[in-house]
Amino acid sequence: MTSSRVESDLPVTIEFGGGAELLFNNKKRHEVNLPGEKWTLKQLLVWLRDNLLTERPELFMQGDTVRPGILVLVNDADWELLGEGDYKLCPRDKVLFISTLHGG
Repeated sequence: MTSSRVESDLPVTIEFGGGAELLFNNKKRHEVNLPGEKWTLKQLLVWLRDNLLTERPELFMQGDTVRPGILVLVNDADWELLGEGDYKLCPRDKVLFISTLHGG
């Protein structure tokens, strides 16, 4: 008897640019398998904070969302067009965080 494996993880690609990668161990690209199949962008932000963020969470998040000055793109579309934190992630989505804030 063969058993079929039920897919229980959600594979997504997370990328950082514009200096945001400095908060995530200087790594620009992360291929992750999120546990379970149902995730929103808001849940992803908390997961990133708790699992990948290596320093200064206040530079990435404000409350339960990204701080102003960080653009969020899902498959090259602005998350504001997709419902922001309520967007439901799909397998193999690419989520890109770009910091537009630069010191000087």
